[in-house]
Amino acid sequence: SITRVLCENYGCSVTAIEQDEESIRSLTPLCERVYRLDLNESSWQQGLANEAPFDVVVVADVLEHLYDPWSALRHIRDFISPNGYIVVSLPHAGHNAILASLLEENFEYRDTGLLDRTHIRFFGIRNIQNLFEDAGFAIVEAQFVVRFPEDTELAQQWASLPAATRIALLKNKFGLVYQVIVKAVPGG
Repeated sequence: SITRVLCENYGCSVTAIEQDEESIRSLTPLCERVYRLDLNESSWQQGLANEAPFDVVVVADVLEHLYDPWSALRHIRDFISPNGYIVVSLPHAGHNAILASLLEENFEYRDTGLLDRTHIRFFGIRNIQNLFEDAGFAIVEAQFVVRFPEDTELAQQWASLPAATRIALLKNKFGLVYQVIVKAVPGG
């Protein structure tokens, strides 16, 4: 969906990395090139060896699926042009719905959302900052996707909490942050 918007609405030239065959078939008509690469494999960057640096690299809901997102980000930095940047979206593990799940001792993985069963890594706000700094990026902008716990896939766990606990959790400064969108530049 992001690729379609970038191409059709903004006229962007897109090169994609994907490993799922069905997704590759959907992306192919939209992209200049689609590479079948797995960012969990240490040699993925060799597949892009002939590519010129990119002005923008979008890593949308990817890093949480990687065994070593720190290394992947360091390698991605090498593919960004001197005036380019990266845009990354990450789910926020400090959302009140996850805290409610932990308090309810019901950390049930799902097909999508904050507890997507394919998530390998989880990040809080501070962890996101450190992730970029450790990979040699400086965050220049961050935005939050905000969702009330009752409007998430974990609404039942939230509703199960005593009212006093819900009120206390609502004082959590970043407790309504469902997803973090970061724009970062190399050199942090």
